[in-house]
Parts: sequence; structure tokens; C-alpha cells
Amino acid sequence: MQMNYCIRISGKTAIFAPRKTQKYPMTENYFKWNSSILGKEMEMLVFGDKGYPVIIFPTSMGSYTQNRDFHLIDSVSWYVDNGLVKIYTPSSIDNDSWYGKHLHPSDRARNHVLYDRFLVEEIVTRAMNETGHKKVAVAGCSFGAYHATNFAFRHPDLVGYLFNMGGSFDIKPQVEGYYDDNVYFNNPPDYIPGLNHPALHEMGIVLGTGDRDMCMEANIRLSEMLKQKGINHWLDIRQNSVHDWPAWREMFPHYLSLIHYN
Repeated sequence: MQMNYCIRISGKTAIFAPRKTQKYPMTENYFKWNSSILGKEMEMLVFGDKGYPVIIFPTSMGSYTQNRDFHLIDSVSWYVDNGLVKIYTPSSIDNDSWYGKHLHPSDRARNHVLYDRFLVEEIVTRAMNETGHKKVAVAGCSFGAYHATNFAFRHPDLVGYLFNMGGSFDIKPQVEGYYDDNVYFNNPPDYIPGLNHPALHEMGIVLGTGDRDMCMEANIRLSEMLKQKGINHWLDIRQNSVHDWPAWREMFPHYLSLIHYN
């Protein structure tokens, strides 16, 4: 029988629900808390007890459970079971940011800025404190790869690895011609050319795509941009690979093998 426990996270009451099942032999913890930054309840699964912290985002408007439900977490269970990584799957707020068509584009962008702050203060800081690491890895598939990329390049001092799978990175189609500083500073193709943070040259960056992936060209363009800045990375174009979960389940364990584990 699954037991739920109430705990405190940053002064807020949260639900903590540990479980181990035959299907998911790794430790899986469920958290729900009220985010003071976002002013709403947020949810997250955490897999494993120790290891390098990996934060993985869902695809567009996906649930915090999506990466588990589509077996992406299963594909890296060996790394979790052996204490090499601890994986965090926070909720997104896509419905109230870039996909919030009920909102003015300025409000969509402003809400994403709040989400970025939420990630720093409520997810990344926690992950580093729990694992003892000074940086995290960020990852995602499809629109989750946008989130990972944007966060990594906005915060290279916090990110040691960036693992993209089938990503596209230009956010401007989501704001219908509107443009302000919040859009600019969350649109990687626009702001990356002006970046000069030395930590960018220490980050392990993988752009994973396929020769049949609709986002392949976006990855090639980002790769060219990084080349021009002298930022090391791996553009991994897989043959006969499409924009779908089976391809990403092959990529993810390969990419985790690239982390320098102590």
C-alpha cells in the first residue's frame, strides 16, 4: 500500500509519496507544493536517491509525469539504480506562458520569466543541495528541449550538461509578432550570439536529432551558431530517426553516459 507523507519544502506544506514497484524498481518520490513564486500548486517526480542531478522537462503542455509515462525514465533506470543520477521532472506552465493563447503575448513572456525564477530557486537550488553537486544537467524532448536549452544558456553557471532531443529553439512563433526584452532574453537564437560567459565553454552540450526529424534544421542552425562562438558541442544526427519517443529513448541513456561521474 502506498503511503503519503506531509513534509515541508521552503516553508510550504508538500505531499511526499515514495513508491517502488516492479515496473519502476527505482525509487520514485512525488512532491506537490505551493510555489510562492508562481502563486500556484506545482508537482514533480524525483527518481533515485543520489547522483548527478538531472532536470528533465516535458514536451509542450505535457504533464510532470510525461517522461515517466512514455518510458524515458525507464530507459535510464540503470543510471538511477546505480546511484549515478537523480532525476527531477518538474511541472511546466506552458498553458500560462508560451502556449497560453488566452493571454496577451507580453503576459505569456512575463509568466515564463517567473517560471525561470521558479526553476532556479525552487528546483535547481534544491537539486544541488540534495545531491551535493554545484551544477545540474538539463534535458528535454521536443518543446522540453527548448526549456532545457533556454535555461542552460541563461544560466551557464548552474548547468554542467545540456541534453537536447528533437528540440526547436525559436520562441517567436508563439508570440505572434510581439517582441520585448522578455521575448528576446528567452529566445536562444536571438541572445546566444551576444553571450560571453566562460562557463559556456565548460558545459557538455548535445543536440540530438534525426535525419527524419522535423526539427533537424533547427538543430543544425543552433550548431552553426555555437561553432561561430567556439562553443564545443556534439550535433548528433541519427540516421532513419524521427521526432518521436522511441528515438529519444535511445538517445537519453547514451547522453547520460557522457557525464563525468566522480
